[in-house]
Amino acid sequence: MPQALSEFLSDRDKAVLDSIFNPFQIGGGAEQGVDWNFDEGLSDDVQDPYEEPTPEVQESVRREIQAIKLAECGDLAKAVDVFSSAIEVAPTRRAPWNNRAQAYRLLGNDQAALADLEMALQLSGGTGRTGCRALCQRGLLHRKNGDDDAARDDFKAATNLGSKFARGQLIEMNPYAALCNQMLRDAFQKLS
Repeated sequence: MPQALSEFLSDRDKAVLDSIFNPFQIGGGAEQGVDWNFDEGLSDDVQDPYEEPTPEVQESVRREIQAIKLAECGDLAKAVDVFSSAIEVAPTRRAPWNNRAQAYRLLGNDQAALADLEMALQLSGGTGRTGCRALCQRGLLHRKNGDDDAARDDFKAATNLGSKFARGQLIEMNPYAALCNQMLRDAFQKLS
């Protein structure tokens, strides 16, 4: 984006433009670091079911936090290893499956990401915060792979859970919105 133009845009405007130019990315792009605290627009009352804080769950959470920090620092390969160890300690926890899927996505391993997302959705029943995040990620992968019908299904399910991000993706997939986005891309390319 031209420097002169970016001076006039708010952070929210820049985020909207980033979502137009990078529609398949949740959080920040790889060059700007990963935002593992991505806000999909869910209200605070949408939470995952309570997990009994057994020693295994506590250790899994500790490892998951460590993996998130590694991913935020850009060490995605090591983050995948640590997410894997968090899963090994407590294999029925849904969050590390979803988070490892995001790391796989960012590494370009869509097949492994889809497998983890399927597991996260199975464990979450497609509900709660983790279920919503997994639906959004899977929807993005479907969209990236040209399966717009499957992407719409996932985004609709995530929208029903309250995701503003998924609702935005559905709007963007509307043919008229896509035409407007293309015109906006063309206008920005002419400006640069």
